[in-house]
Amino acid sequence: MLDQSSKTRQKILDAGMEEFQEKGFRDASLRQIVRNASVTTGAFYGYFSSKEALFTSIVEPHAAATMGRFMTAQTDFADLPREEQPAHMGKESGECIAWMIDYMYDHYEPFKLLICRSDGTPYENFVHNMVEAEVEYTFRYMDVLRSLGRDVPELDKNLCHMIASGMFDGMFEVLRHDMPKDKAKQFIAQLQEFYIAGWTKIMGQ
Repeated sequence: MLDQSSKTRQKILDAGMEEFQEKGFRDASLRQIVRNASVTTGAFYGYFSSKEALFTSIVEPHAAATMGRFMTAQTDFADLPREEQPAHMGKESGECIAWMIDYMYDHYEPFKLLICRSDGTPYENFVHNMVEAEVEYTFRYMDVLRSLGRDVPELDKNLCHMIASGMFDGMFEVLRHDMPKDKAKQFIAQLQEFYIAGWTKIMGQ
């Protein structure tokens, strides 16, 4: 059973979740969070140093888990022997995306805060950071293809950033539209097929 301190902390977390979901971080009211949690402002500061600290406590475990899994997929692919990488294109990323769909639906409310309600916090760059990593590893893969004798054209980094942004922004649209998980899985699978086909064409594979 939770002791009184743990119960109070949970009440603040629940009130914060509600306020952040409704208004986003930037417009959320600390006064309203305190009121909804039925605690004093002084009590709030006994658990969290600021509104941002409360937001962080809600979303950071999910940001860390997701970014960690994403980077593992990137490095696992990059660590494959060069000659094996073309046959694996899309495999590691597909497994990662499947994991991400399950994860974000298993932790729907805090994950939606991370993606849709984080303006004004360091987390507003979460998707951008994933895109930057995707672009970096895409260029590494193109270098591998060239080392294998493939005729891969020189691509502008801004173009690659636009393509990767389109993929990730499209994937997280399912949260913005509160799409049911089964439909989200179907749409994201089709989106991934579209982008893999596009990359394959661009890279001359």
